[in-house]
Amino acid sequence: MPFGTDEPLWYNVGAWGELGYAVPNFGDDPATLNSGIHYLVQVVGRNLFAVMHHADVDLRTPPSINTLTRVHKLILRARTILAGREVPPGKPNMEAVHSSPSQAVHVIFPVPYFRVRNPWLREYCGLVLGALSEATQHTDNRRPYEISTAFSGLVGQYLHRIYKLMATELFGAAAEKAEALDFALTEADLKSYDPGKWFTATEMVDTIPPLDRVATEDDLAVLSGGIPATLLVGLARWPSGLAGPSAATAPAAAGSATAAAAPAFAPPPSP
Repeated sequence: MPFGTDEPLWYNVGAWGELGYAVPNFGDDPATLNSGIHYLVQVVGRNLFAVMHHADVDLRTPPSINTLTRVHKLILRARTILAGREVPPGKPNMEAVHSSPSQAVHVIFPVPYFRVRNPWLREYCGLVLGALSEATQHTDNRRPYEISTAFSGLVGQYLHRIYKLMATELFGAAAEKAEALDFALTEADLKSYDPGKWFTATEMVDTIPPLDRVATEDDLAVLSGGIPATLLVGLARWPSGLAGPSAATAPAAAGSATAAAAPAFAPPPSP
């Protein structure tokens, strides 16, 4: 592996590195020939960016209905894209005769992850980053037009896990019901959200987090449009404190802009 790991990568660039921003691990596969995968990665990444820049990420209390509604819509949106584009093994793929698609570099949206205080959103974010890593490194990136049911199932399992966790832990849905792949919360479920029914009084309060590192809309403008994977710099393995290879000793992808900018292993910034 070019980074010595398949985990989400630390986007160690300026203040974003100090805040623990991350990107999906695309390995040595920054581009695709598959327009459907390119579209999925961009849509999911952009929506994750919106979710992870809500005030809820800085609080250890249950997320607000605003954020959970965005997560709900993100999962349903991704489901729709996957279901509409997957092709079963027994169905012929569309094939070209005198044309071929051009390479498209994946558009990546760095998001706060490693230092997120909210336990639910940190877990959800990690699962989405995992789904995006699977999508960018999947064999179907060589297929010009179609995605397989194998791709859909692999990527979709991460999204299904998020939805099941959210439905059971935050909305009180029965696990057996939430296990169904087509399960969806209703408008009535969303409107009835009241975490105080499920959580202890201790879990419903939190200390005020530091207020001097809250990014403004203008600050986020450099990230909100997404960054081509080939132009990302400062990518490294998050220094968890465990012994292991550093980003400085891990080989970099050939031709990647990350090769010259990957920082050495260092302790994570203090809170």
